[in-house]
Amino acid sequence: MKEHHDRLAWENDYSKRGRLWGGAVTDLPDLPAGSNVLELGCGSGKTMSAMIRNGWQVTGVDFSAPACVMCRQAVGLEANDVAVADARELPFRDQVFDAVFAAHVLGHLSAGGRIQIVSEISRVLKKSGLLFFRAFSTGDFRFGTGTEIEPGTYMRGTGIQTHYFGKEEVDYLLSELVPVSRETHRWIMRVRGQDYNREEIIAVFTRS
Repeated sequence: MKEHHDRLAWENDYSKRGRLWGGAVTDLPDLPAGSNVLELGCGSGKTMSAMIRNGWQVTGVDFSAPACVMCRQAVGLEANDVAVADARELPFRDQVFDAVFAAHVLGHLSAGGRIQIVSEISRVLKKSGLLFFRAFSTGDFRFGTGTEIEPGTYMRGTGIQTHYFGKEEVDYLLSELVPVSRETHRWIMRVRGQDYNREEIIAVFTRS
C-alpha cells in the first residue's frame, strides 16, 4: 500500500503542476556516442532530451504515468523507450546498459526500496558500466522539515517523501558497486529575497 501511495503522490504532483523542472542540462558526463543509457525517474524528459543530443541510446523509466506522457512528448521518437515502470523491478535483461542515471531517485524511496533499486541497478549494468548518482544530503536546508517517517526521511505536504543522505551512507548503500568519485555540491537558492542553502551528494560508481 505504501508504494501505491508514493505513486499516487507523484502522479498528483505532475498532473497538477505539469513540467516541474526547467532550465538547461549542462553537467552530463562524457560518454561515447552510442552508449546504451538508462535514466531512472525520467520525469518530464528534460534530462533525457539532453542525453539524446549527446548521441546516446537512451531508455527512460518512471512510475508516474503523467510524467511518462510528458517525457514522450519532450523527446518524440528519438528515445529507445519511455516506460511506466518501478525501478525496484526493472523490466530489462541483465547487463544491458553502459550507464545508469539515478538523479534524486533513491532519496524518494523507503530504506527497503533503496536496497531493492541498488540491486536492480547492479543487475542491469554491464561489467565496467557506470552509475551516476545524485541525492540531497543532510546539509540541505530542507533536512528535518516535515514528518519523519524513517530515520533521515521526511514527508511534506505533497505526500512525497525525501531521504537526506550522509556521505558514508551513500558508500554503504552502494557497496555492491565500486566507488569512482564522490563530491558534495552546495549552492544558494534565493526565494523572495531569502537565501537558502542547498546541498547534494554527487557520486559515480562502477560495476566491477
